[in-house]
Amino acid sequence: MMIRMDLACARQFASRWQDDWNSHDLDRVLAHYAEDVVFSSPMIARPTGDPAGTPHGKAALRAYWTTGPRKIPGLEFEVMDVRAGVDALVIDYRDQIGGRVYEVLAFRDVLIVSGFGAYGETAAV
Repeated sequence: MMIRMDLACARQFASRWQDDWNSHDLDRVLAHYAEDVVFSSPMIARPTGDPAGTPHGKAALRAYWTTGPRKIPGLEFEVMDVRAGVDALVIDYRDQIGGRVYEVLAFRDVLIVSGFGAYGETAAV
């Protein structure tokens, strides 16, 4: 089943995404991702020492998220706004230290196959 993103669908997903991250339940978060997902973020580059900051595959993403976010016990996201594309969305959110982050997620069927996080001046620690 191919997903066709509209604003209502994007908002619904973003609400679920926020709840899943704020639950600190990694299985809930990863349930949205395809096995062959590719995700890039400067927050991944810092602790891993990989300048690309791009885990390939759900297992690699799990390995990072098992160690990275665990170092941030107060991790909490608040969705500020959402934008919809044809098969993608952008989540504009505030993190636990007040930093504004944009996450761009592309879907195949109903799962995320690629994405990236983009940070401004106040990047998450």
